[in-house]
Amino acid sequence: MGLAGVILAAGESTRMGRNKALLPWPPGAKGHGTILSVAITALGNHCDLVIVVAGKNEVEIQRVVFGCGAFLVRNAAPERGQFSSLQTGLREVLNRGRDNAMITLVDRPPAKAETLSSLVNAFAGRDHGVWAIVPEYHGKHGHPILIGREMMEAFLQAPASANAREIEHASQQRIVYVATEDPLVSVNVDTPEDYARFRL
Repeated sequence: MGLAGVILAAGESTRMGRNKALLPWPPGAKGHGTILSVAITALGNHCDLVIVVAGKNEVEIQRVVFGCGAFLVRNAAPERGQFSSLQTGLREVLNRGRDNAMITLVDRPPAKAETLSSLVNAFAGRDHGVWAIVPEYHGKHGHPILIGREMMEAFLQAPASANAREIEHASQQRIVYVATEDPLVSVNVDTPEDYARFRL
């Protein structure tokens, strides 16, 4: 399919108080895995390549990114918001010759392997008019989302001040929502309290 993974990791982690990308994952586990390295591995199992979008934290996270065999691209102006990081990542997907992307946020713990497989299978078997596959847990939309070239163009043609949700809603008839019993698709790890809930 020419599928590229994209992990948005350019935020400043202000609510967490430290770089979320480098948090040990799962919390309390012995070893050297971080939430970013685990995400790269999870997406890498289904994608030709994985791109991590960094911001001011580029130097901090590059060892993890390169150590996991991923590519790093910097959002030159992360203060414009997460949507600008999405556009930065998608431009890199196209630059690397891929037409499809699996996108997630670094503060979303990776979904279960079987969940990712089911999303990739749904994407591979989608009808021609479907631009995106989005997981849904008990009515709540989550990540990763899988998008084709048409949805990529819709995101890239929008102003940097837009947000992904607006564009998804405008293209809703082109999106298939896949129900899953995996709560990880809708979990955020934004604060120390969020992180502590996953401690082993």
